[in-house]
Amino acid sequence: MNKTILITGGAGFIGSHVVREFVLKYPDYKIVNLDALTYAGNLENLKDVENSSNYTFVKADITDAAHILQIFEEYQPDGVIHLAAESHVDRSIIDPTAFVMTNVIGTVNLLNAAKEIWKGNFEGKRFHHVSTDEVYGTLGEIGLFTETTSYDPHSPYSASKASSDHFVRAYHDTYGLPVVITNCSNNYGPNHFPEKLIPLCIHNILNNKPLPIYGDGKFTRDWLFVIDHAKAIDLVFHEGTNGGSYNVGGFNEWQNIDLVRELCKQMDEKLNRPNGTADQLITFVKDRPGHDLRYAIDATKINQELGYKPSVTFEQGLSITIDWFLNNQDWLDSVTSGDYQKYYDNQYKAG
Repeated sequence: MNKTILITGGAGFIGSHVVREFVLKYPDYKIVNLDALTYAGNLENLKDVENSSNYTFVKADITDAAHILQIFEEYQPDGVIHLAAESHVDRSIIDPTAFVMTNVIGTVNLLNAAKEIWKGNFEGKRFHHVSTDEVYGTLGEIGLFTETTSYDPHSPYSASKASSDHFVRAYHDTYGLPVVITNCSNNYGPNHFPEKLIPLCIHNILNNKPLPIYGDGKFTRDWLFVIDHAKAIDLVFHEGTNGGSYNVGGFNEWQNIDLVRELCKQMDEKLNRPNGTADQLITFVKDRPGHDLRYAIDATKINQELGYKPSVTFEQGLSITIDWFLNNQDWLDSVTSGDYQKYYDNQYKAG
């Protein structure tokens, strides 16, 4: 195998799609999936590739510097795709320190390990840091985030990700580490953990529960189909400019209330219910602190330099996503009950 790629957070929502993309597309790569298997890490997301000859799973926490260095020394990765992160804004408001430890200290541990084993021999090496558009802060009714937009994070989550971005750039500028950074908009798609808006609403509609919408529902996000994001990561990892950053977006914006209404419409159709049935579950709740009004990604750079563009419209991607959840209700039940966390013990320790 001509390359070994270490993917952190590869059992999470986005990470599992990236792992699958690389395992299936590059059979001559050795893919090492490193994940701590916290609440959102689910190895059931990777059942279809877990027995592939070019795939290995390693359970580890990126906050453990000694263990991370040991793993780097053992596997000698040529590339790192770093997706491991605490990512839920609401959780960051409750426990900011956990976000600092994983998103900042954990990132520095990975950078140090890469620097140590590569020892200045950077030919054919790459550290790809996956970040978020939330580092840029908030937008008014017009304008877009570009790669040169100043950072202005407003939540503990976005502050921790902004800090990690700065460390990645600092290691490039100080040590010459070959890095790329991608900042993405909101992801959605199959395997999405049901604390996030779209899977939460799908689950609640199925169970006739309220659909909680913050404030007046006019908070606006650009939405990115997770499979398109995985393909963009593949593209930037292989073809992006060393030291460069790329915004990855879905080229569309939706206010939360309009998104939920579109989801309700599609759910009613797919469940053969009268139109408007799911709408009755919409419930407006108190807004969260520091809630940014609008994010919108300008993905012109990755489009023009690397030829990236989304493969589906939002309506198409949402339909695919709903179909996946409806066809995988056992997965959804397992996640919401917490039973999925037994999978590692059953599959790996027992084996």
